[in-house]
Amino acid sequence: MTSDRFLKPYSTLLLLAVLISTMSCATSDSTQEGAATPQATVSSEPPQDTRDLTPGLFDDHAQSIADSNQEIDLAAIPGGVFQMGGNSAGMHAVELDSFWISKHEVSWDQYNLFLEDSIQDLRRELYKVFYNVDIETADAVSAPTWTEELLEFLRDADIPADVISIPSPAYGDLSAGMGESGYPAVNITHYAALMYTKWLTVKTGDFYRLPTEAEWEYACRAGNYDNYTPYYVSQIDQYAWHAGNSDRTYQPVDSKLPNPFGIYNMLGNVAEWTMDQYHEDYLERLEGEPANNPWFKPDELYPRAVRGGSWMDQPDVASCLQRRGSDPSWKRNDPQLPKSLWWHTNAYHVGFRVVKPKNQPSGVTDMEKWWIEAIQDFY
Repeated sequence: MTSDRFLKPYSTLLLLAVLISTMSCATSDSTQEGAATPQATVSSEPPQDTRDLTPGLFDDHAQSIADSNQEIDLAAIPGGVFQMGGNSAGMHAVELDSFWISKHEVSWDQYNLFLEDSIQDLRRELYKVFYNVDIETADAVSAPTWTEELLEFLRDADIPADVISIPSPAYGDLSAGMGESGYPAVNITHYAALMYTKWLTVKTGDFYRLPTEAEWEYACRAGNYDNYTPYYVSQIDQYAWHAGNSDRTYQPVDSKLPNPFGIYNMLGNVAEWTMDQYHEDYLERLEGEPANNPWFKPDELYPRAVRGGSWMDQPDVASCLQRRGSDPSWKRNDPQLPKSLWWHTNAYHVGFRVVKPKNQPSGVTDMEKWWIEAIQDFY
């Protein structure tokens, strides 16, 4: 179940440094609603699937989640160059590496596996995947870079919260009775979505993260990179749940038609977290022509970048260009201070999907650049 691509033993000194490192234990994300909504243009036909995939090497497939009956259906997205943005927002050339993206928004069924897991049960799996050692059976002979003292320490020690954590109990019913099985997980903070991808990495042996803004838009356009939106207005109800057709509730993650790459609900149902800090002048900040795999790593709690429309938004928000920033108001009903690291209370319109890069990290250090520290939420 583990992946040899990034399973490299670490020195005792480095591992101890990782284990005893401390960081603030609270995080959450949301902020201002951001950028004006671009209007959709009219095209004669929906775009076609133009991907050139290699069966067995780079193609669509299902990723099973260990110790469950759940799978993540993945769409293969070949890398390339496209003009990001459009309309009044301007445009900028962006080059991306190949990646897989989940065909569906992460469902409550999948998120609850994480929520209900035991941190102690994760201990053995985590060290196997991140450090290539089975701390329950290893000894100084089978794992010569590890001492008996260190192995014994790891068997008894708690996993530091900044390595991986399990969500705290939710404050009330965060689905608002709209449904769980088969429906998108919502009211998940940015930090909680990121920790889910860490957990998914441990459970599958492959590295997962959130999509960057550029990856999200590229997958949403699904091969139509000349016209900034691949769907014409008269067809929007076939592809997106929005305020005009959702009956005031989110809908199953596999409902409506998928885009030509087989991805569901990128235009509506729930808006989706990305890896980026939200910047209203995103395109102006890009460097290089084309910009290579751009990512604005968050260093502030608010705002973090959310893409796509939702079941609460008007139809004209259902666009591959739609972006907004998270907002403290998404936790206005949270009575705690600091507010929850894990949960929003008023973000019923925000969920997420996951990405698996084709070029997997070569080790824990390479993965760490994608890990974002928790930030206390006192807003």
